[in-house]
Amino acid sequence: MSSEQRASTCAEYDGAALNGVLAVDSSFGALDAFAFVVFAVLIFVGVIIVVNLGKLPGQLARKWNHPQASAINAMSWIGIATGGLLWPVAFIWAFTTPFGVTSEKGDLQQHGVEPGTGDGVTASRQFSGGKEMRL
Repeated sequence: MSSEQRASTCAEYDGAALNGVLAVDSSFGALDAFAFVVFAVLIFVGVIIVVNLGKLPGQLARKWNHPQASAINAMSWIGIATGGLLWPVAFIWAFTTPFGVTSEKGDLQQHGVEPGTGDGVTASRQFSGGKEMRL
């Protein structure tokens, strides 16, 4: 069978056949443009969300002066790059204080006690009128 015969046979079965190749409707309508815009917006919003989530643990660690803020930031971005595997670890790490590290504010002081004015027991006796109080 020659190629002309095959083409005519195909044309008999499918009106869209043209020399053995199916013709494709290549019109680009309003709904196609709308779908393209919707997908573009979804991709843009997705990228913005991923970037903000990637920055979050590092920003929190820097905000609270965590001594390992750079490592938390690196782990966060590596976690995002690996599909979110390490990101929760970095997020939790941003909320912790390493063992043996004191905060910049020092130890917690009792209400009304100036730092460096003596121990808390002496100060609490002064405020309670000399009666011993258990804390």
